[in-house]
Amino acid sequence: MSQPKEKRSYTYKALNRVLGKALHRYDMIVHGDRIVVGLSGGKDSLTLMWFLFERLARVPIEYELYPVYVDPGFEGGFGEELEAWCRNKGYPLRVEYTDFGLVAHSRENRENPCFLCSRLRRKRLFEIADELNCDKLALGHHKDDIIETLFMNMCYAGEISTMKPSQSFFKGKFTVIRPLAYADEDSIRRFARSMDFPEFVNPCPTAGESKRHEVKEMLKKLYRSNKKIKGNIFRSMSHVREDYLLK
Repeated sequence: MSQPKEKRSYTYKALNRVLGKALHRYDMIVHGDRIVVGLSGGKDSLTLMWFLFERLARVPIEYELYPVYVDPGFEGGFGEELEAWCRNKGYPLRVEYTDFGLVAHSRENRENPCFLCSRLRRKRLFEIADELNCDKLALGHHKDDIIETLFMNMCYAGEISTMKPSQSFFKGKFTVIRPLAYADEDSIRRFARSMDFPEFVNPCPTAGESKRHEVKEMLKKLYRSNKKIKGNIFRSMSHVREDYLLK
């Protein structure tokens, strides 16, 4: 895989720094790891995949990567195009064709299609990881995703919780890692643009209408009022004063 000029760019250096910080702080990848990399076709997961493959050539540990895209089954899907792009770049992508999106948007589940579709796709990723003898699943969630999840859970689930950079599941059988946990979405967007990553149109009929989208728009307005707010919210999740919370 080629190493473009962007490797020396500010955006590359900034992302590489925060990715390295997350990897080391949470000891996400160790020698001999076999890791499924969950792709969505978006800028975040493509950026994650690029960095994880790129660092293989320069770090003193060895690990194996297995990129997987779970196609939800909507008409106009891009599974074949994504697979062709990955093949051209040297990434061994596995595409799983499913009907998860159709099931989630059926009449029986109109209330929360995003939740069910996401849960079914995640379940399939764990199953594939088990088939491939992998005990880690790398996902492209970033700082903005983690903050948005905090607000979604407070507003719609009535609890204070979010996604963790490294999280164990099924009594330690699998670990989900999020190496981009410290990365801002804007930095990822700039990097993806500079790398000329493909932009696929999401065929989901409710794309842009989710609760996450509503929270994202709310937070954007908040961030515009004070540039320190995003950083303060993110730091607050590791500085919890439990004595000042209701019990």
